[in-house]
Amino acid sequence: MTAPTDASSRAVLDKAARENFPVAPFFLPAAWRDDLMAVYGCARLVDDAGDGDLPPGRGDAALLGVPGDAADDRLALLDALERDLRRAFDGAGGTGGGPRHPLVRALRPTVLRHRLDPGPFLALIEANRQDQRTTRYATWDDLLAYCDLSANPVGRLVLAITGTTSPERLRRSDEVCTALQIAEHLQDVAEDLARGRIYLPAEDMERFGVTEADLARPTGSRAVRDLVRFEADRARALLDAGTPLVGSVRGRLRLLLAGFVAGGRAALAALEDADHDPLPGPPRASRARLVREAAAALRGPRR
Repeated sequence: MTAPTDASSRAVLDKAARENFPVAPFFLPAAWRDDLMAVYGCARLVDDAGDGDLPPGRGDAALLGVPGDAADDRLALLDALERDLRRAFDGAGGTGGGPRHPLVRALRPTVLRHRLDPGPFLALIEANRQDQRTTRYATWDDLLAYCDLSANPVGRLVLAITGTTSPERLRRSDEVCTALQIAEHLQDVAEDLARGRIYLPAEDMERFGVTEADLARPTGSRAVRDLVRFEADRARALLDAGTPLVGSVRGRLRLLLAGFVAGGRAALAALEDADHDPLPGPPRASRARLVREAAAALRGPRR
């Protein structure tokens, strides 16, 4: 693997430690860790471009060939990232040359080693384009469709890298990844609102009598907490449905997937401990809780 060494790329990769789930833990084979970090680096780069969270200095825009007057245009950055990712799949011999960004260059050996398809990466880019156009979701199904672009591709890439893809595992993986995404949205209600986005379905907000003004308050009303609890229960049901994925594999991969499930369960438990009020700040789970939930996931689905 060609490791990115510039400070901007390192800042992106360092965010792995702050995720709800383990990205590339020490117990995995070194080759898997390298490949998972390469995928994470590109996925995080795409999200940071879509969220306006790239490191200051416009260095990433310059690397991607985005003109200075468009360096803050998120859609222009995402378009440039798509072009660069396509170069990772076309190879240096393609008409556009090799990838320009170090995080995308680092992905190239992983693409070749596992014959990855560009589809999951293009879905992540499209999810971030959608974030620029769509800031509210009318229904639960609309939110699930968004998660199919923004979250599910990551699980599919994990299965591809570990050589464990099957139709059943893909379905279970999608359930786990969607649950993780929804749990994160529930933790980050206040942060998302500050970005102008709401990932609580409008039909549910109306059902519980919650307005956007209610979400902007320092603490959640009883109605807000009831709404968040309702969505958390939905996320938990998805997570429980996907948990048999853990038992379908063996060895160190089983530990990794248990960590994914544990991250979701621990995040939802932290919400519950906060009385389902994320408005003062994102409720975060302790490491001890994460370890307990991982052990529970290894024991099998809850009944």
